[in-house]
Amino acid sequence: MPNKNYIESKVVIIMGASSGIGEATARRLAKDGAKVIISARREDRLEKLADSLSAYNVKYQVGDVRVFEDVQAVINTAMTEYGRIDVLYNNAGIMPLNPLSKLRLDEWQAMLDTNIMGVLNGIAAVLPIMEKQGSGQILATDSVAGHVVEQTSAVYAGTKFAVRAIMEGLRKEEKDMGIRSTIISPGLVDTELYTTVDDEDTQAYLKQKAKIDGLGLNPETVANAVAYAINQPEGATVTEVFIRPTRQEG
Repeated sequence: MPNKNYIESKVVIIMGASSGIGEATARRLAKDGAKVIISARREDRLEKLADSLSAYNVKYQVGDVRVFEDVQAVINTAMTEYGRIDVLYNNAGIMPLNPLSKLRLDEWQAMLDTNIMGVLNGIAAVLPIMEKQGSGQILATDSVAGHVVEQTSAVYAGTKFAVRAIMEGLRKEEKDMGIRSTIISPGLVDTELYTTVDDEDTQAYLKQKAKIDGLGLNPETVANAVAYAINQPEGATVTEVFIRPTRQEG
């Protein structure tokens, strides 16, 4: 007997959807029958993705997760269009790795604004709606770096540890309201994230591992994990999906 498709007809918002995991997830959920609203800063990428999924129910709206008003506007669009929101996936993130001794205060602030405040802005915009509905699911892309700290990753890992704490707090506070909380914690993934690394040697290393050596996970693999977490009955919550490349050590 085939498993029931709980994704079909759900209204899903994906922030950070213009490439990588967000793009792959939009494709997967659209094909599974969800009503998908994609958002990111790059309109050309969003338009291209939406056009490629014209056979499905996909809409796009430009938005910057660092700006609460942008996130609220995406939420408002979904409510105007569909009258409800079943899933919000906070996926946007940056990873400018550097040793602390380089004192990259601008990079630290950028990571705090995107990786932490981006998640909080999404929660703040959608939570009142989900509480009123008495249902909903909020997901966030965390990382293996939210569990393990390596050299050069102190601040990035700090933001991902923070996302873990925020999402666990959300789960405990909202479970009786029927709101589910899920984090997706991938290891190295073959996406554009390495391009946000400022240090040339580190960027070259990550590119080598992900794109040339083939160590990195395919974004579609992570999208499958996201779909698994969403495709559960209301009474069940996948609180975390931890997915590493088989050959990844850390």
